[in-house]
Amino acid sequence: MLQKESSNSKKGILLVNLGSPRSTDVKDVKEYLDEFLMDERVIDYRWIFRALLVQGIILKTRPPKSAEAYKTVWTDEGSPLIVITEKIRKKLQKLVDVPVEIGMRYAEPSIETGIRSLVEKGVTEIVLFPLYPQYAMSTTETVIEKAEEVRKQKFPEVKINYIQPFYNREIYINCLAESIREKLPENFDALQFSYHGVPERHIFKTDPTKTCNLNDCCSRENNPSHQFCYRHQCFKTTETVIEKLNLPKEKVIVSFQSRLGKDKWIEPYTDETFETIPKRGIKNLAVVCPAFVSDCLETLEEISVEGKHQFTDAGGENFHYIPCLNDEDRWIEVVKTLCEEKLNEFYLV
Repeated sequence: MLQKESSNSKKGILLVNLGSPRSTDVKDVKEYLDEFLMDERVIDYRWIFRALLVQGIILKTRPPKSAEAYKTVWTDEGSPLIVITEKIRKKLQKLVDVPVEIGMRYAEPSIETGIRSLVEKGVTEIVLFPLYPQYAMSTTETVIEKAEEVRKQKFPEVKINYIQPFYNREIYINCLAESIREKLPENFDALQFSYHGVPERHIFKTDPTKTCNLNDCCSRENNPSHQFCYRHQCFKTTETVIEKLNLPKEKVIVSFQSRLGKDKWIEPYTDETFETIPKRGIKNLAVVCPAFVSDCLETLEEISVEGKHQFTDAGGENFHYIPCLNDEDRWIEVVKTLCEEKLNEFYLV
């Protein structure tokens, strides 16, 4: 257990999620997409080609459509992703005696804003928690790189301890499995695990061992690339969860969503799966999105709304979206445990 500390604690926790536009106004959505898509770990082209694609093409057409999509999920409190992350923060704060703040990789509250808030409370040692179960260059890696950039430039006296991907941690798997079990409909033909997709080249780029072939290596019991392979970690998450749920493999589908552009992304694609599985006799579908711990545009609109339309238009009958862990108490306990482990590493130094 984490030792209780006085109010002048030098340690703190920063929960980091993806981010969201400040509003559904087209101008704000455009500003957000610019920062997001110009990240070299999201679109990994050379700067000039990335700028031509993002600022010369995408930002001239996509913001109005994206703004309309955000309007369908926006709440009275604001962006679902930020609202839920703040709820997680508040619940966690009640369980620990160190300050807890949130930061977003893109837009506000930024990672810099979150670190500054902790520093202003006297914090010099931070446990930073990227809220992504699996490792990818466009999620965990970019969060760590940005945090280190901010730390070196603005807060050189601060030490940061990063929580690593937790896709294979028993406490997380138990939490996710129980959450799914409680929400599964009584009758379903298949449970589909839809993970956020990434370009295939990202898998190779993040593998320093050069042992990944995007084929049989993901299913091997051990492979040097597993620590960095997003695809393997998604399949491993699925495998361990369905073991807990005691589901037969033939009743489970794994797919990858949110493709952008014409490059080849890891397969199979979620949208194509929705359109083809009714022809295989799958009429009653449950869908979960374990690459996300908080519901957001990609789950609430892309899957729950658009995905449902794709499935039913193709002949499906019942589509059941299973919400993310969000601010469930059992998930907050997992967050607390993972944070305490890293906080305790500071005490051992």
